[in-house]
Amino acid sequence: MNHVFYSYGNETKISWIIQTDDSSVEQSREHVKIYKNEITDLQSKYVALHIGLFWSIGVFRIKNGDNVKIKIDEKMMYEQLTEGLMIDDEFIQKRMKFINQLIAQRKLKIEYGLIMQNTNLAKEILNTKKD
Repeated sequence: MNHVFYSYGNETKISWIIQTDDSSVEQSREHVKIYKNEITDLQSKYVALHIGLFWSIGVFRIKNGDNVKIKIDEKMMYEQLTEGLMIDDEFIQKRMKFINQLIAQRKLKIEYGLIMQNTNLAKEILNTKKD
């Protein structure tokens, strides 16, 4: 099955959208207490990608061997995920490890795409959802 996956995070919340054929699922969450207002926006975007993928697999939205186009709105993050650009941030390194483990364990076929922030659908839902 083919999916398009958007995720977004800021200092207080994360969100993701999984589009599959004619359907779409939106989710947003407040950060857990230890992360809320304690991590950077870039770190939060990694949390959103990690948790969103994990959730999607857990509810069987994304299944073993599926094709997933992951839309990234941060150039540095895109380069880290596609080119192996190293970053001196242990928090991000751990999230990348978890993301790569999920991808390998589930044999997902991943294609990353760099998008503009104003076209990130997950950012839109995060900003429009009420607390």
